[in-house]
Amino acid sequence: MPEKTLVHVMRHGEVHNPEKILYGRLPGYRLSDRGQAQAQAVAKWLAKNDITYIVASPLQRAQETAAPIAAEHGLTIHTDDELIESENIFEGQRVSPGDGALRDPRNWKHLRDPITPSWGEPYRQIAARMMAAVDRARQAAVGHEAVCVSHQLPVETLRRALTGSRLAHFPTHRQCNLASLTTFAYDGDTLVGWGYAEPAGR
Repeated sequence: MPEKTLVHVMRHGEVHNPEKILYGRLPGYRLSDRGQAQAQAVAKWLAKNDITYIVASPLQRAQETAAPIAAEHGLTIHTDDELIESENIFEGQRVSPGDGALRDPRNWKHLRDPITPSWGEPYRQIAARMMAAVDRARQAAVGHEAVCVSHQLPVETLRRALTGSRLAHFPTHRQCNLASLTTFAYDGDTLVGWGYAEPAGR
């Protein structure tokens, strides 16, 4: 008889980023004080859940987000490189509207194809690696619950892939706020439902 398993895919908490750059995969970006509080809030919210496995992206902010949850359940944090942030040509630059790299005509060529997208890792590639990581976590926690800590675009792309939605999208349409949980329910290896929660608030 198939066993029911929950996989909670979490976006990391707020990052200390006074330069307001697109930090991407750059090392050394830690959680802010608010981000630490968000991680603690989610750990408390999950305290009574049957979590037996926790895994995170190798980046510091994801590892720090996972730490309170692991401590709450007496677990070791595993690391899965495929939960990492997506690649982006603008990494290390400011990309806020009206400021920075997006105003430089020399960069406009990177914006030519929003479907792939042309400025970074293809959505299909992100979806494939995230689904593989979630499947590994599901197998590690069969009959129980797992937590995977990742990043906004990978989590959003995963949700879209698993729910049959179009992968290409506007960033403003993402359902993946800081420290949010996107939860997938499995019966055996079959996805039977999903949900979304913001235990740390907006």
